[in-house]
Amino acid sequence: MNGDIRIMNKYDVEGKVAKFERVENILSKALYIFTKRTFDIFCGLVGAVCILPLAGIIKICNLLTGDKESIFYTQKRIGLDGKEFNLYKFRSMVPNAEEKLKELLEKDEALAEEYRVNKKLENDPRITKIGKFIRKTSLDETPQLLNVLKGEMSLIGNRPYLPSEKEDMGEYYGDIIKTKPGITGYWQVEGRSNTTFDERLRLEQYYSSHANMKMDMKIFFK
Repeated sequence: MNGDIRIMNKYDVEGKVAKFERVENILSKALYIFTKRTFDIFCGLVGAVCILPLAGIIKICNLLTGDKESIFYTQKRIGLDGKEFNLYKFRSMVPNAEEKLKELLEKDEALAEEYRVNKKLENDPRITKIGKFIRKTSLDETPQLLNVLKGEMSLIGNRPYLPSEKEDMGEYYGDIIKTKPGITGYWQVEGRSNTTFDERLRLEQYYSSHANMKMDMKIFFK
């Protein structure tokens, strides 16, 4: 009888500990989400103020090189839980970049293979003179702070993937869309252009599974 009571007490204590740990994890996650969103809103507001003068400078530089098209570029991307949104960027390529890419890949098998493996071209001929500078300094991504302010993106997160890349993401897709896409993230600070598409997916799957405020701050300062 006493043995049965001891067993019951043991399972009762273990159950309470497990329940406490679940509640603790829920509260910890809620605090992380709240803190992260607050930080995103602050950065988004500051960024929105900075975008206007920056846009003026880029427009003038484009005009001086004979480029009279819009300096802004929008593109459909995959967001949280697979929901698509319009991503904002300063245009760093020629206006008809998508059509130009198709032509390049059809004419050059080596470029087509490079794009198939990495989903990008190391020496992309579509990038404009001003585009090279704003890409090198990551200024082309500053309009994404508006996406952050709208809640479609976060300052730290996974890469905002193209809908056409969903099939290529394979088994990693379900994990990656558990977090909001970010302006910068784990793969950028760990590998950047030195990683293949598959390696990038593995890094971002790891981020989605281990994301916390300490990790985000480490990525932010890197």
